[in-house]
Amino acid sequence: MKSENIILTKTIVFALTIIEYCEELEEKKKFVVAKQLLKSGTSIGANIHEAQNAESKSDFIHKVKIAAKEIEETKYWLTLCEQAKSYPFNQSLKNQITEISLIVYKILSTSKTKN
Repeated sequence: MKSENIILTKTIVFALTIIEYCEELEEKKKFVVAKQLLKSGTSIGANIHEAQNAESKSDFIHKVKIAAKEIEETKYWLTLCEQAKSYPFNQSLKNQITEISLIVYKILSTSKTKN
């Protein structure tokens, strides 16, 4: 029996939470940030999932690096939401992105060192 891939699970949960949060932002007419956050926040999981079927080790690393870039962009948009007075903020998203970030950077560091 195959064990659960924790990063796949976490990125799906995160994407679903991002979707709900972006819907909340849109209700408050925060369309520009909602669109950017929705794109970067859901792209993390898409790239991690795509990496599962990479053609090579370098392709895998490349896809995970793209996910890492999307993580940093998502952190940026979440920071703006946190610091803007007129925006709702979701602390759970910040906690989740921190966990995902730690896992993704660990995957990258171990992938680069393994032969």
